[in-house]
Amino acid sequence: MAAAKPPPEHLFNPTTESDPLAGLGTKLPAVLPPGPARQWLEARRAGVRPWGSFLDQRRFGVPRNFGELCQRLSHNAEHFQSNYLCVFLGLILYCLVTSPLLLVALGVFFGACYVVRLRAQQAPLVLLGRELPPAHQYGLAGGVSLPVFWLAGAGAAVFWVLGATLVVIGSHAALRQLDTPDTPELQMEPV
Repeated sequence: MAAAKPPPEHLFNPTTESDPLAGLGTKLPAVLPPGPARQWLEARRAGVRPWGSFLDQRRFGVPRNFGELCQRLSHNAEHFQSNYLCVFLGLILYCLVTSPLLLVALGVFFGACYVVRLRAQQAPLVLLGRELPPAHQYGLAGGVSLPVFWLAGAGAAVFWVLGATLVVIGSHAALRQLDTPDTPELQMEPV
Protein backbone atom coordinates (compact mmCIF):
# COMPACT_ATOMS: atom_id res chain seq x y z
CA MET A 1 0.00 0.00 0.00
CA ALA A 2 1.41 3.38 -1.00
CA ALA A 3 2.02 6.05 1.59
CA ALA A 4 -0.52 8.84 1.65
CA LYS A 5 0.57 12.09 0.08
CA PRO A 6 0.62 15.11 2.38
CA PRO A 7 -2.06 17.70 1.66
CA PRO A 8 -0.98 20.49 -0.68
CA GLU A 9 0.23 23.72 0.89
CA HIS A 10 -2.54 26.28 1.13
CA LEU A 11 -1.89 29.97 0.57
CA PHE A 12 -3.24 30.95 3.98
CA ASN A 13 -1.67 28.07 5.91
CA PRO A 14 -0.22 29.41 9.19
CA THR A 15 2.82 27.11 8.86
CA THR A 16 3.86 28.81 5.61
CA GLU A 17 3.03 32.28 6.90
CA SER A 18 6.61 32.95 8.04
CA ASP A 19 8.03 32.73 4.50
CA PRO A 20 5.46 33.84 1.93
CA LEU A 21 7.59 32.61 -0.98
CA ALA A 22 8.57 29.28 0.60
CA GLY A 23 7.60 27.24 -2.44
CA LEU A 24 9.47 29.46 -4.89
CA GLY A 25 12.97 28.54 -3.78
CA THR A 26 15.42 30.35 -1.60
CA LYS A 27 17.62 31.89 -4.24
CA LEU A 28 17.03 33.85 -7.39
CA PRO A 29 17.87 32.05 -10.61
CA ALA A 30 21.41 32.38 -11.90
CA VAL A 31 20.10 34.29 -14.92
CA LEU A 32 20.89 37.60 -13.24
CA PRO A 33 24.57 38.34 -12.69
CA PRO A 34 25.60 39.75 -9.33
CA GLY A 35 25.05 43.47 -9.25
CA PRO A 36 22.60 46.19 -8.29
CA ALA A 37 19.64 44.65 -10.16
CA ARG A 38 20.08 41.33 -8.38
CA GLN A 39 20.46 43.06 -5.00
CA TRP A 40 17.28 45.06 -5.66
CA LEU A 41 15.33 41.91 -6.57
CA GLU A 42 16.63 40.07 -3.50
CA ALA A 43 15.58 43.02 -1.32
CA ARG A 44 12.10 42.99 -2.90
CA ARG A 45 11.83 39.23 -2.35
CA ALA A 46 12.86 39.59 1.28
CA GLY A 47 10.35 42.41 1.77
CA VAL A 48 7.25 40.44 0.70
CA ARG A 49 4.80 40.48 3.61
CA PRO A 50 2.74 37.36 4.39
CA TRP A 51 -0.12 37.03 1.91
CA GLY A 52 -2.53 36.05 4.69
CA SER A 53 -1.91 39.39 6.34
CA PHE A 54 -2.03 41.20 3.01
CA LEU A 55 -5.46 39.76 2.12
CA ASP A 56 -7.00 39.63 5.63
CA GLN A 57 -10.56 40.84 5.06
CA ARG A 58 -11.03 41.78 8.70
CA ARG A 59 -8.43 44.55 8.26
CA PHE A 60 -10.38 46.44 5.57
CA GLY A 61 -12.65 49.39 6.20
CA VAL A 62 -13.56 52.81 4.88
CA PRO A 63 -11.33 55.63 6.16
CA ARG A 64 -13.07 58.16 8.44
CA ASN A 65 -11.62 61.27 6.82
CA PHE A 66 -9.18 62.52 4.20
CA GLY A 67 -6.28 62.63 6.67
CA GLU A 68 -6.70 58.97 7.54
CA LEU A 69 -6.96 58.12 3.82
CA CYS A 70 -3.64 59.85 3.12
CA GLN A 71 -2.03 58.16 6.11
CA ARG A 72 -3.25 54.73 4.96
CA LEU A 73 -2.05 55.30 1.40
CA SER A 74 1.39 56.37 2.57
CA HIS A 75 1.85 53.64 5.17
CA ASN A 76 0.46 50.76 3.11
CA ALA A 77 2.39 51.77 -0.01
CA GLU A 78 5.61 51.57 1.98
CA HIS A 79 4.67 48.54 4.09
CA PHE A 80 3.38 46.35 1.24
CA GLN A 81 5.69 47.64 -1.50
CA SER A 82 6.98 44.18 -2.46
CA ASN A 83 3.48 42.67 -2.41
CA TYR A 84 2.28 45.44 -4.71
CA LEU A 85 5.17 44.67 -7.07
CA CYS A 86 4.02 41.03 -7.18
CA VAL A 87 0.46 42.18 -7.96
CA PHE A 88 1.79 44.41 -10.76
CA LEU A 89 3.82 41.53 -12.24
CA GLY A 90 0.79 39.26 -11.96
CA LEU A 91 -1.33 41.76 -13.92
CA ILE A 92 1.37 41.95 -16.61
CA LEU A 93 1.45 38.15 -16.81
CA TYR A 94 -2.37 38.03 -17.05
CA CYS A 95 -2.30 40.58 -19.87
CA LEU A 96 0.32 38.59 -21.77
CA VAL A 97 -1.43 35.25 -21.34
CA THR A 98 -4.79 36.61 -22.48
CA SER A 99 -3.34 38.29 -25.59
CA PRO A 100 -1.72 35.73 -27.91
CA LEU A 101 -0.86 38.34 -30.53
CA LEU A 102 1.08 40.29 -27.92
CA LEU A 103 3.02 37.12 -27.13
CA VAL A 104 3.84 36.81 -30.85
CA ALA A 105 5.02 40.43 -30.91
CA LEU A 106 7.26 39.82 -27.91
CA GLY A 107 8.58 36.68 -29.58
CA VAL A 108 9.44 38.68 -32.72
CA PHE A 109 11.22 41.33 -30.66
CA PHE A 110 13.21 38.90 -28.51
CA GLY A 111 13.98 36.76 -31.57
CA ALA A 112 15.38 39.81 -33.36
CA CYS A 113 17.46 40.69 -30.29
CA TYR A 114 18.76 37.12 -30.13
CA VAL A 115 19.79 37.28 -33.79
CA VAL A 116 21.56 40.60 -33.16
CA ARG A 117 23.39 39.09 -30.19
CA LEU A 118 24.51 36.06 -32.19
CA ARG A 119 25.54 38.25 -35.10
CA ALA A 120 27.54 40.59 -32.83
CA GLN A 121 29.50 37.64 -31.41
CA GLN A 122 30.53 36.41 -34.87
CA ALA A 123 31.56 39.56 -36.70
CA PRO A 124 30.57 43.24 -36.77
CA LEU A 125 27.71 44.16 -39.07
CA VAL A 126 28.80 46.40 -41.95
CA LEU A 127 26.01 48.38 -43.60
CA LEU A 128 26.77 50.69 -46.56
CA GLY A 129 30.49 50.56 -45.77
CA ARG A 130 30.07 51.56 -42.10
CA GLU A 131 30.24 49.32 -39.08
CA LEU A 132 26.93 49.29 -37.19
CA PRO A 133 27.45 49.04 -33.39
CA PRO A 134 25.32 46.52 -31.41
CA ALA A 135 23.33 49.32 -29.73
CA HIS A 136 22.15 50.55 -33.14
CA GLN A 137 21.38 46.98 -34.18
CA TYR A 138 19.15 46.55 -31.11
CA GLY A 139 17.44 49.83 -32.00
CA LEU A 140 16.87 48.50 -35.51
CA ALA A 141 15.39 45.30 -34.04
CA GLY A 142 13.03 47.43 -31.95
CA GLY A 143 12.10 49.48 -35.00
CA VAL A 144 11.33 46.33 -36.99
CA SER A 145 9.21 44.98 -34.11
CA LEU A 146 7.32 48.24 -33.61
CA PRO A 147 4.65 47.57 -36.30
CA VAL A 148 4.02 44.12 -34.82
CA PHE A 149 3.57 45.65 -31.37
CA TRP A 150 1.21 48.23 -32.84
CA LEU A 151 -0.88 45.53 -34.52
CA ALA A 152 -0.95 43.52 -31.29
CA GLY A 153 -2.32 46.49 -29.35
CA ALA A 154 0.65 46.86 -27.02
CA GLY A 155 -0.25 50.47 -26.21
CA ALA A 156 -3.71 49.48 -25.02
CA ALA A 157 -2.20 46.63 -23.00
CA VAL A 158 0.25 48.98 -21.28
CA PHE A 159 -2.50 51.42 -20.33
CA TRP A 160 -4.77 48.56 -19.18
CA VAL A 161 -2.03 47.20 -16.92
CA LEU A 162 -1.30 50.66 -15.51
CA GLY A 163 -4.98 51.40 -14.91
CA ALA A 164 -5.71 48.02 -13.34
CA THR A 165 -2.64 48.36 -11.15
CA LEU A 166 -3.68 51.80 -9.93
CA VAL A 167 -7.21 50.60 -9.16
CA VAL A 168 -6.22 47.36 -7.40
CA ILE A 169 -3.24 48.70 -5.46
CA GLY A 170 -4.84 52.07 -4.75
CA SER A 171 -8.02 50.53 -3.39
CA HIS A 172 -6.06 48.04 -1.25
CA ALA A 173 -3.83 50.77 0.16
CA ALA A 174 -6.80 53.07 0.83
CA LEU A 175 -9.10 50.48 2.40
CA ARG A 176 -6.62 48.42 4.46
CA GLN A 177 -6.53 49.68 8.00
CA LEU A 178 -3.23 50.48 9.63
CA ASP A 179 -1.73 47.83 11.87
CA THR A 180 -2.17 48.61 15.54
CA PRO A 181 1.17 48.91 17.31
CA ASP A 182 1.96 46.46 20.08
CA THR A 183 3.09 49.17 22.46
CA PRO A 184 0.60 51.75 23.66
CA GLU A 185 1.40 55.15 22.20
CA LEU A 186 -0.17 58.53 22.43
CA GLN A 187 -2.62 58.78 19.57
CA MET A 188 -4.52 61.88 18.64
CA GLU A 189 -8.11 61.59 17.57
CA PRO A 190 -9.47 63.74 14.77
CA VAL A 191 -11.64 66.64 15.87
